[in-house]
Amino acid sequence: MSFLSFLSLSAALASQPGEITTPFPTMTNLAVGWRIEGDENLNATCEVKYRKEGETTWRDGLPLRRVPSGKSQKTSPIFTWTNRLSGSVFDLEPGTAYEIELKLNDPDGGSSTKVVKCSTRPEPIAQADAMLRNGSKADLNAVKPGEVLLLADGDYGAVTFNRDGEPGKPMVYRSTSGKAVFSEISLTNRKWVYLEGVTVNGPVRLNGTEHCVVRRCTIRSQFGIKAYKPGMMNACIEDNVITGIREWKPEIMGAGGDNEGEGIQFTGSGNVIRHNRVSGFRDCISHMEDDGAVEQSCNDILNNDIDSGLDDGIEADFALHNCRVMRNRLTNCFVGISSQPGLGGPNYFMRNLMFNIIHEAFKLHRFSQGDVIQHNTVVKAGDGLGIYTSEPFDHAVITHNLFIGGRPPAEAKYGGYAISRGRAVDVQHFGDHCVIDHNAYAVIGMPFEGKIRTWTFTKLPGTEFEKHGHILEVKAPLPEAPASAYEPPDLSSLTQAGAYASERVPVYGPRK
Repeated sequence: MSFLSFLSLSAALASQPGEITTPFPTMTNLAVGWRIEGDENLNATCEVKYRKEGETTWRDGLPLRRVPSGKSQKTSPIFTWTNRLSGSVFDLEPGTAYEIELKLNDPDGGSSTKVVKCSTRPEPIAQADAMLRNGSKADLNAVKPGEVLLLADGDYGAVTFNRDGEPGKPMVYRSTSGKAVFSEISLTNRKWVYLEGVTVNGPVRLNGTEHCVVRRCTIRSQFGIKAYKPGMMNACIEDNVITGIREWKPEIMGAGGDNEGEGIQFTGSGNVIRHNRVSGFRDCISHMEDDGAVEQSCNDILNNDIDSGLDDGIEADFALHNCRVMRNRLTNCFVGISSQPGLGGPNYFMRNLMFNIIHEAFKLHRFSQGDVIQHNTVVKAGDGLGIYTSEPFDHAVITHNLFIGGRPPAEAKYGGYAISRGRAVDVQHFGDHCVIDHNAYAVIGMPFEGKIRTWTFTKLPGTEFEKHGHILEVKAPLPEAPASAYEPPDLSSLTQAGAYASERVPVYGPRK
């Protein structure tokens, strides 16, 4: 090798740090992206520490993930992403300034340490001194920024709101009884408008909205909350009960089933979807896909209670980076959580609890990239973890989860699919940059068996994969009749098992 060739190779392997960004902060999570060039061997790492501004003690965060530049495959349009280190700092305090220390380490050169400052968003609530007004339908479009309209009971019909609030001065429409009833609501292109406590027997439209809130509402509709292109930005959808029209029936399950209807369907970034109870839809909470999607990054889907998702419980498809699907409970869903595809990532699927999932707990199809799956608990008939695709996913991390499978019902079909054979794990098609380790598995009602790539095993730990994996002997209420609509069981004895436990007891669904 010539000296010039050596210099060229060294430059390609060394990291060249670039711009640091902190896009779309939410109330409790912050995203960080550090653009880099070089590092063609992908061995750069980045440690993360953080603290409140003014504090002296640093706390450890999760390291940033190494994300090579890339593009999606077989999507319309093709989505691209840049070469970077990226990740999130989790579970922070709302409306608080933080310092984040980033320590880039590359054995080939280019190491660097930077400190960035950024703040979480404050909780989106009315001002403490907001003017309260009593009103009815005639007053809906006469509210001024900073005012709260206390809605009289009654039938409001279909309403289109046509005025905006201002930063720090939202326009709030509040029903304290829940008896202000609408047939549908349009907030299209509105900014800083909050709906609280109303009942809607039809869709709530949020297309083109910014900083809008839907809180403590009761929505009954084939389509619940919708935000099509250009989507919604920095919304907060929380503590709602959203009920669809679809019952839990085998013949209408799956992507090809007669199960039209979406609970919360949206595109856009910086949105917080938390503490909702959503049931009876094709997809209960869903991103848009392909040409229906604009940038979908830094969306938080947290602590929702999801039931009867006839296709997907949570469809996080076409997430670009730092979407966080955490601490949700999913019961009676054809697929638990979908990421088909993730667009580079990292996108986080952490501490979710699933029971009676028919097909796949995690659907990583269409060449998904950058999925981080950690600390989840899954109990289902068939394969505990099964990912069935011929289009391999890559750059995924699947660690510290508890997967419990078991004997499937004989000859039963669900949306045209038979439940898988009952392995602990069956994951065969994935790229060389994936990590599958530190997981615990159990199989109920049949001999233990798992398959990762071409390796079929009956005991753990393994060698290339699951070097630290292990088999558990557990007593779990396996769903023996998946066509039955189960109530969420008490799985606390499972979720308290060491690395699979949450730091605190999660609250699923609406808060009182």
